[in-house]
Amino acid sequence: MTENRKDETELYESILNESIQEFEETHSHSEKEQKRIIKKGKNTAIRTNILISLAVLLLIVPVLTLSTYLYYAIGGKANNAIDVAAKTIYVTEPNMSLEEMEIESDIGFFSMSITFDVFKRIGREDYKAGDYEIYFAFDSPSFPERRMLLDRPMQEIPTIDTEWLVHPNASDPIGRSGEWNILKNLPDGTVGEVYLSLTELVEPKELEEKLGKEVQVRWLAVDTGFEEKQVDNEGVPVGVIGYPAQIDSTTWSPFNGREQSNEEVFMDILNLLEKNEETATKIARSKSLVLSERIAYLKEHGTQVYGAVVTGPVPELRKLENNELIRSIKVGEVKLWNWK
Repeated sequence: MTENRKDETELYESILNESIQEFEETHSHSEKEQKRIIKKGKNTAIRTNILISLAVLLLIVPVLTLSTYLYYAIGGKANNAIDVAAKTIYVTEPNMSLEEMEIESDIGFFSMSITFDVFKRIGREDYKAGDYEIYFAFDSPSFPERRMLLDRPMQEIPTIDTEWLVHPNASDPIGRSGEWNILKNLPDGTVGEVYLSLTELVEPKELEEKLGKEVQVRWLAVDTGFEEKQVDNEGVPVGVIGYPAQIDSTTWSPFNGREQSNEEVFMDILNLLEKNEETATKIARSKSLVLSERIAYLKEHGTQVYGAVVTGPVPELRKLENNELIRSIKVGEVKLWNWK
């Protein structure tokens, strides 16, 4: 009986061993095959991760783009940034204008860049003076990238010694003789742009009367209480501000004369820039605008000018040397005859 059980046990063990051996032979893989399987699994996992990442990105990009457009649209942030940039040019860049309808904007991820051309009136025609590109991260602008096409550009960031328009009571770094000699040696058949610094403060209308009709006054430099010492309370140079002397009939210009005088538009622009002074200061060449103090001064003392930009035939501009109102000049751009 015992022997029968022993035989049965040995039979079961034999069958079990054969089954295990058969299973191992059927399901075993070589080392090479195992590496291939592992590599295939890794590649599959990588492809899956890439596809998932692409799907997430494709979802995020339109969401971020839409969010950016909504950010600049709500409250008119984009339009306000463009408006501030354009009007800063009008009141801080002598004899400079732009076509607001031609300003281009490009929206990125919570950023915006605007580009526009600027123009100068020399004689009877407007000439492209260069172009600006300003990058905004949210509402904060970078310093503008200026690409100017001028023969005699103004200093990128003006200082006391490089300012072209000088108050009657301020030291004059320009001097008379050198610039007058430049004007005298220009050909008669040309038109030019000249920056005039005056011997005294005058009313805008009085200035035009004293200069005569042979030249055209293009831009007025306004006394705001800081031009005499030429620096703000912290010693930072304060740049010139002013406004166009002539009505601009183009529909996009704020100085189109339809509802307000140029002087009234000038004050409205200063009030706008005061509310956006950080942006205006970045865009302007001057790094201190002190607008609240200047606005208060103008409200108390009214508008008087200490300098101007004029244009006309070079022979007529030479005659200004005999005008007692003119303290010094700076010759700007010169073009071929176009005085019709």
